[in-house]
Amino acid sequence: MKNKILLFAFFAFIFAACNKEKLSPTPPTNISDADAFGNAQRVLQQTLGMYSAVKSSNFYAGRYQVNIDIRGEEFLNLTLNVQAGLSTWEFTVSPSHDEVQLTWQEAYAAINRSNVVFEGIETSTVVSAAQKKQYQGEARFLRALCHYALVTLYARPYWDGNGAKDGIPLRLQAEISGGNNKLKRATVAEVYAQILKDLDFAETNLPLTYASPYDRTTRAHRNTAIALKTRVYLSMQQYDKVIVEANKIVSAAAPFTATTGVPHQLSPSVSAVFSSPYTTSESVFSFAFTTLDAPTTAGIFYNPPLNGSGHYPLNPAGILGNTGWKTTDARRALTQVRLPGPSTWLSNKWPKNPSNEADYMNVIRYAEVLLNLSEAIVRQNNTVDPRAMDLLNAIRQRSDPTTVFTVAGFATPQDLLDQIAIERRIELLGEGFRSFDRLRLGQPLLGKGSVPAIAPNDIQYIWPIPLNELLLNSEATQNPGY
Repeated sequence: MKNKILLFAFFAFIFAACNKEKLSPTPPTNISDADAFGNAQRVLQQTLGMYSAVKSSNFYAGRYQVNIDIRGEEFLNLTLNVQAGLSTWEFTVSPSHDEVQLTWQEAYAAINRSNVVFEGIETSTVVSAAQKKQYQGEARFLRALCHYALVTLYARPYWDGNGAKDGIPLRLQAEISGGNNKLKRATVAEVYAQILKDLDFAETNLPLTYASPYDRTTRAHRNTAIALKTRVYLSMQQYDKVIVEANKIVSAAAPFTATTGVPHQLSPSVSAVFSSPYTTSESVFSFAFTTLDAPTTAGIFYNPPLNGSGHYPLNPAGILGNTGWKTTDARRALTQVRLPGPSTWLSNKWPKNPSNEADYMNVIRYAEVLLNLSEAIVRQNNTVDPRAMDLLNAIRQRSDPTTVFTVAGFATPQDLLDQIAIERRIELLGEGFRSFDRLRLGQPLLGKGSVPAIAPNDIQYIWPIPLNELLLNSEATQNPGY
């Protein structure tokens, strides 16, 4: 594999100031592969390094989520900047485009980091068996997250042939040289099966919780793996399994909470999820960014100058213009008029970046889990289900207590599903869901501005396999039409 693992540099302590004789004669950054897991602290640092690999600049630092959302209809493009995802927004990407190649490259680098850590810990004798399983559970969770991101962007949705179409190469072993590039694309079904296998392993071996709120938010635990499974099964349209997984961490009745592991529940205020200290009970999994770390790129794309570039204002014809989204809804405060002109509303969920201040990028929120469950119940039972209604109301009334949905208010199950879809668009706006929510249901990607809609059979419905992958991996094949 072309992406080589970069091991963390470790520094020796200086025991006596200005006393050269007492300094280590061996360069402290010269750590061999064998020594990288040579003590408990190094094992922990390697484990934490996996998270850093996933939150790289063109992946889960925000660029990936932006790409998913600007393929949807909620954002317009103000600057027409090719380097800021213009081709993604207007559905004209090619195998050589930077966003296509860099997302793939950084995702597979993160996958390989997880594989290296998993195998390194397997032979380590410096941590307990229980600790070893926990760290390996974290590795498998992150590998699953990366494979899921790739298969849903570069391969046909699961519904197309029930997973029989070409997926992505499944990289399941550590590579420390460039000699093992050849690997065929697994089918979509095979990729999803491996994702679920990794998440089942993670659920079994991850801890129920961590001592600190920071770790409970930024490191995978049991409920993190379960929550991601609800998303994966939703993508597969296996709604009965969404219900089974969600019921593990969602109580039977409101107020909805996770009764085991981390006690997740909705934050009383949606704005608190996007404000310091960011470690709310709703935050199932997030990536943290600090003044010493690269900030997320979502703010760069959505914030106006001087705290951003204002590339993507909200589309007045999108969810922003929905008449059912009241002006008194607290979530309206997460959008603001911040530039002159007719298309001036911008997302305000990440106001601090890129000003190099501490900020978090949400990956999984408890609100999403509740919406996943609500939708799955209706689709599985084909009824206007009271519990599904209660889950929907929990999300809406947190921000808009004046609106109450009732069973009598929906004539058909489809009417309720339409409202759940609207609630997803409002609640998860700008967090990297919109285009996937249409792809997983076989719906066209809607047009925006002068950009026409993309039908499910259009080649631009999914991204192409990157050119570099085809050049280095002779077993890989291109998506049809590219």
